[in-house]
Order: sequence, then structure tokens, then C-alpha cells
Amino acid sequence: TEMQNSWDVVVIGAGVAGGLAALDCARRGLSVLLVEKRSFPRWKVCGCCFNANAQAALSSVGLSDLIRDQGGVQLDQLRLGWNGSMLNLALPGGWALSRERFDQALVSAAEAAGARLRFQTGAVLEEICSGERMVRLRPSDGAAVERVRARVVLVAAGLQHQVLATIDASSTRIAGSSRLGAGCLIDDDDDVYASGAIHMAVARHGYVGLVRREDGALNLAAAFDPAALRSAGGAARAARAVISEAGFAVPRALETSRWQLTSALTRHADAFAGQRFLLLGDASGYVEPFTGEGMAWALAAGAAVAPFAEEAQRQWSRDLEQRWHQRLKLLTVNRQRLCRLLSTLLRQPLATDAMFRLGGHWPSLPQRVISSLNQVSPHALPSDPCR
Repeated sequence: TEMQNSWDVVVIGAGVAGGLAALDCARRGLSVLLVEKRSFPRWKVCGCCFNANAQAALSSVGLSDLIRDQGGVQLDQLRLGWNGSMLNLALPGGWALSRERFDQALVSAAEAAGARLRFQTGAVLEEICSGERMVRLRPSDGAAVERVRARVVLVAAGLQHQVLATIDASSTRIAGSSRLGAGCLIDDDDDVYASGAIHMAVARHGYVGLVRREDGALNLAAAFDPAALRSAGGAARAARAVISEAGFAVPRALETSRWQLTSALTRHADAFAGQRFLLLGDASGYVEPFTGEGMAWALAAGAAVAPFAEEAQRQWSRDLEQRWHQRLKLLTVNRQRLCRLLSTLLRQPLATDAMFRLGGHWPSLPQRVISSLNQVSPHALPSDPCR
């Protein structure tokens, strides 16, 4: 069937932020087109952990059972390793679920709610025309380019998106000290890394998180200094060095597994909105996460944006843009500060040694930090931000 030309909402990017936003907008009766450049289901270089704040965002839009229904594994422990020292901490309200299952469940729910899906299709913003934003769609199969109209475009296209038009002033600033992300999946029968726990190996030049997924595969998500990645000769060897230095067992299939890299992780968009578009998820900014915070930031934004999209159907204003900016700061930017501080401290060997020594004597201190990272933000609860 021929696709309609005009939409209330076009969502670019079907990850956790875009998928949840599309679902919530469609449930509210808006016509929604969800565009994704890749095909689903797909694996991502990303941890597969969801903390209590992520679960709260899902619950706020009626999806409190989604992770459980998809076979998610409950996480109750965080095991930190540094220079042979170990800290075992409680991890309240955590879950592990593969991105293949989670993201597919979100977009399937969005489609069931009435959203139209377009996979393997790139999207770029074009000009404003009669109070609507033009969006150019380019299918990856070589089919003809299409142009559609949207009352509002939600840009959830990830870290390294190239979606905005030249007329849009928003740009992204990458931190000079930013690390690169890396990840792989290992299918093994080892029982060293049991399910129910996040294992975090920390070293001076990076860290590696290991968690067992619902399908039994071991998911590795890492962040490395670019220089360390180059000197090690690749992500697999860099991961081996970090895991060994931390004192964890090196998975047998580590260096034979297929690794993928991301662009620089730590970045910040200088504007979260513009002419009939709103940024959300990783497209608005990111810092190195530790126990599922990245997923929580994206889900919180995805759960909060639908009222703004509804308001945009009536009128667009600079005030709406400013309120979305403030809302996103509360949901993500302010919560990223603790991760940014931890990332800075963990690059200092003396400070990290001190943290582990203190944690060994007074476990309540690191436990308090982990509880803060996983604390449910009051801003993630249902509210009416547009009034």
C-alpha cells in the first residue's frame, strides 16, 4: 500500500528512546511514522542492563511487565574488580535483557498501537513548509527517495546521527577525554560468569562490563581510551588486559569473538530542540554509564516526550522548545553528573585504590553510590510537563 504523505509525528531511530516515544504517541491517537536505518532484530554495542529507573520509565507508560514478559533475567548483584580487589554490592531492581528482544518488543507494541514502521530507511530533516517539517526518506535497498511532512520530528537516531539540516543550529560537542565503546557476544558454557550479576572489570585505561543474557550468551560492553585501544592492537586484546588487570577470569572465547566499536561516547548536544524537532535518547548527549544508566536515560526521555508532541499538533513555540530542554535536563543531564564524576575518578589509580580500600572496610559507602545511580527519579513519574 502507498504510504501517506503527512504525519503528526515522525520518529527517527527505533532504539529504546524512539521505540517508546512512538508507542506512547500512537497510543494517544497521533499518526506516527517510525523510521529506522537498520533491520530488526539487531544486536547493538551496548550493555543489556536495565536499572530501577529504567523500569520506572516503562511503568509510567504501562509497560511494567515488558522485560519480565520477554524473559528478562533479574540482576541483584554488582561485582567490581580493580587490581585484584573485589567489591560485591547489592543491585536493587536490576534486569538483563538482550537489545534484540527488548527493542523488537517496543516497536511491535508501537505497531500494534497504530504506528507505521519503516526499517532500512535513512532520514534527514529538510525545510519547514506550511507549519510542517519536511523529512527525506532514503531506503537502503536503492528504492526511490520519498519526502514526507511531520508536525513534529522526534530525533532518537543515536550517538553519531547526521539527521539535522544545515539550517538547524544544534551541534554536538565531543569531550576531548572521551572513550570509545566496544562490545561483543560470547556463546559459551562457562559458569564463571553466572546470571544475576553484573561483573565490572575496571582498569586505568578502560572498563569492561560482563553480564549473562536471557539466552545464556555473555554480553560484554566496554569503554577504552583510544590510545590504549590502539596500543593493544584491537578491542579483544584491550578487553583481555582490563579483565586480567582487574582480577577476573578471561572468557575463553574472548579474542575469537567478533567485536564492534562505537564512536566517542561522551558528548553533549548544545540544543535539544529546534524548528519542529526534539532530540531525545543518545542523540541529546551521553556519558559513560556503569549499571544500566544509559538505558534509563533514553527510556525516561522516550516516556516523557509524547505530551510535547501532542502540544506541537496545536502550535509550535520557542517556549515548547525551552520546556523540553528543561525537562530533558531533569531526566538525563542532571543524572549524568554522577556517572561523569565516577568516570573521572576511575581514571585516577590513587583515587580508585582509595575507593576500593574504603569500600572494603565500609561497604555502605560504595553501596550508597550504586543506590544513587539506581534511584528512581521523581521526574520519571507521570506528570503534566506541558502546563
